[in-house]
Amino acid sequence: MLAGRDVSPDTALRLAEELRERYPPGLVAAALTQQALRQAGRAKFALADRMYFTRAGLEQASSDLTATHSAQRYSGQSLVADLCCGIGGNLAALATVAQNVLAVDADLDALRFARHNAAVHGVTAGVAAGVTALCADVQDLVLTGSPVQGIFIDPARRAGERRLRSGDCKPPLGWCLGLPSQVAAIGIKAAPGLPHDLIPAGWETEFVAVGRDLKEALLWSPALATTTRRATLLPGRQTLTFAPGPDVPVEAPGEYLLDPNPAVTRAGLVEELARELGAWKIDPMIAFLASGFPVSSPFARTLRVIESMPWHERQVALRLNQMGIGAADIRRRGLAGDVQQIHRRLSLKGEGHATIVLTRRQGKPWTLICTPVTPAGEMPAPGQMPAPGQMPAPGQ
Repeated sequence: MLAGRDVSPDTALRLAEELRERYPPGLVAAALTQQALRQAGRAKFALADRMYFTRAGLEQASSDLTATHSAQRYSGQSLVADLCCGIGGNLAALATVAQNVLAVDADLDALRFARHNAAVHGVTAGVAAGVTALCADVQDLVLTGSPVQGIFIDPARRAGERRLRSGDCKPPLGWCLGLPSQVAAIGIKAAPGLPHDLIPAGWETEFVAVGRDLKEALLWSPALATTTRRATLLPGRQTLTFAPGPDVPVEAPGEYLLDPNPAVTRAGLVEELARELGAWKIDPMIAFLASGFPVSSPFARTLRVIESMPWHERQVALRLNQMGIGAADIRRRGLAGDVQQIHRRLSLKGEGHATIVLTRRQGKPWTLICTPVTPAGEMPAPGQMPAPGQMPAPGQ
């Protein structure tokens, strides 16, 4: 009766009244809750309408897209342990690349849902792997000398947590980082705000974004690591990795402003991106880059700079009104202030639209008034990109 249907709050109330005439109230409440979770789950799972969820499990679960990406590191392994598997967001993806998967969780209901959800994906994706479920506290397991070749673990975090310290998850991050003493090949899913200083030497930290939405951090033990820091963009799986090189110059803003993807910023790869694109910084501490020509890169959004000036609210407001800018998106990086209040005080009037960037240049508050660069007619054709020695001087 509910499968595949969108149930609004008003519809849910009417359905509840109708269903309670035939079914126990607890069953009706559970069915409506499950349907609401399935509706929300469609943003992560193609088969959400056939899956079972808990609210906490859905919030923390990896999507089809991110789970498929992380599972590739375990390709060909005979047995992978999915620890703290939750409702099975990663389970089906791991089962497509490994011969067998051991799913472990201390929550029996979540574990039952994980087995069901893996079976749902197996029917359509042809998953031939064997999935064994074990209800247990993962910290009680001893995997040393077992047939397990690899471990993926997604420790529980507080709802909505984007940053964490070592003890802010269960099991603690420190315990997870000690798993290579039992099995060499370890992958840990962490919050995107994970501090870099928590990661031991030899591990790889990978920040994964879908479009410009930063989704998760993945920590890979030395047995699975291929670099130290990586930014990955899905769905195309473009990656940018750490590569030492000369310092990136800090100069005046150019004709174009490059806004790096959040995965690049969190991975600390802004300088790598600058060297790859022939760009420069406008401030040593700010993750904006500048260029003298339009740049097409999946790792950065490109804006054309039409005005560059010190940040003084009244002067900027006057200049915007002179330019006829009546609508604007404000991006702030490196400056304090409430964006909505600033937008209101600017009192914009006119028919034009711009992006107002509030940032710092050489440590001083600065404003860049920009317009988006559209691919058509703006990007140089292949072979027309200036060579490094032919790039316009910064600020010209």
